[in-house]
Amino acid sequence: MGGFFGTVAKEGCVTDLFYGTDYNSHLGTKRGGMAAYDETTNCFSRSIHNLESTYFRTKFGDELDKFKGNSGIGIISDTDAQPIILNSHLGRFAIVTVAKIMNIAELEEELLEQNMHFSELSSGQTNQTELIALLIIQGKNFVEGIENVYNRIKGSCSMLLLTEDGIIAARDKWGRTPIVVGKKEGAYAATSESSSFPNLGYEIEHYLGPGEIIRLRADGIEQMRKPEERMQVCSFLWVYYGFPTSCYEGRNVEEVRFTSGVKMGQTDPSEVDYVCGIPDSGVGMALGYAEGKGIPYHRAIAKYTPTWPRSFTPSHQEMRNLVAKMKLIPNRAMLQGKRLLFCDDSIVRGTQLRDNVKELYEYGAREVHIRIACPPLIYACPFIGFTASKSSLELITRRIIKELEGDENKNLDKYATTDSPEYNRMVEIMRERFGFTSLRFNTLETLVESIGLPKCKLCTHCFDGSSCF
Repeated sequence: MGGFFGTVAKEGCVTDLFYGTDYNSHLGTKRGGMAAYDETTNCFSRSIHNLESTYFRTKFGDELDKFKGNSGIGIISDTDAQPIILNSHLGRFAIVTVAKIMNIAELEEELLEQNMHFSELSSGQTNQTELIALLIIQGKNFVEGIENVYNRIKGSCSMLLLTEDGIIAARDKWGRTPIVVGKKEGAYAATSESSSFPNLGYEIEHYLGPGEIIRLRADGIEQMRKPEERMQVCSFLWVYYGFPTSCYEGRNVEEVRFTSGVKMGQTDPSEVDYVCGIPDSGVGMALGYAEGKGIPYHRAIAKYTPTWPRSFTPSHQEMRNLVAKMKLIPNRAMLQGKRLLFCDDSIVRGTQLRDNVKELYEYGAREVHIRIACPPLIYACPFIGFTASKSSLELITRRIIKELEGDENKNLDKYATTDSPEYNRMVEIMRERFGFTSLRFNTLETLVESIGLPKCKLCTHCFDGSSCF
């Protein structure tokens, strides 16, 4: 996926830019980049690093002296090398994007036919951030150019543009990915994750609406385009991607996870001794489940955070499986002879969960019940860079459906309907295959209620296949 941070201040911004960008590390694992603009010298500075074998702070900490100025943007990305810096009829600007473009090949061909060229490549492919920049400079001004992006791409795109006159923040037309604006004395910032703000002294000032465009200067905010009325913000942000202290649309991530756990705990007939969250994103739900069920919360699995933070995710699946195993350590003292219920965010491929459960039994657990914060993932996401499901056959659900139906695409609506015969059969096969004592998923209705937004404002495509297109 990816997350960005940008700030413009009356004084130097580099420290805020560095730490604010770093607070988006849980959203991306491949590349990090920063760009700053120094108005005293009228110069842009930029640096991009590969993060697949280390962390953002390690790569950028020793070179902060090269960045000067009162405004800057940074990104941690799962896709392109960013930021891109251009000089055009709109002026000089740097750009970062959180985007997924489904029709990139079509747009690339059109731009090449217009005698444009691409100078940046990502793993041999067109850099989608550069493509977005080329679409922007087709406009007579920045607003018209960004609207050209909104109208031309299929997928999603939120962006920050660092210009010689502040930072332009533009949220995806459907609002699938968020942008939050913060304010403190003498400075404004815009970011994907509001968890960037507290330790840097910012307070949330504004949530950009879908398609809204604003310009940030050190002394204020200028609205350049009003938001759209329709919105389809990704519901999976609250389930998995979001950091617990972050808020989207005014709804805190941890609060949503806790509420969904309470609702499940209040209705779940299981009889267990303790509940435990699988770190990190299963913990909030488990705490809520414990309260709703009225049973103790115990930490029977601990995450080894010193060297296995969530953001370290190797690109190869075999190594990802190893990392997933190595960073979670079971506690025999809390498992021996106990009936335990574990809460987790989702089941994508199921490899990590299968290995974890096997170890739990080996460490003496008598029963292992699994509760999942969201409905089964039935559809791969075409709208944002959800790296865990690039294709439908990577989903354990679709592999089971193919086994049962002979076609992975057959009767998907029935398998996505809670408590239908097809749904129950699929869940039971998962339970048997993974060796769980019991397995339950939260319903889509419970997830929507926990988020607290109307379903029409949420994208739930990965659960029920609904789409704006």
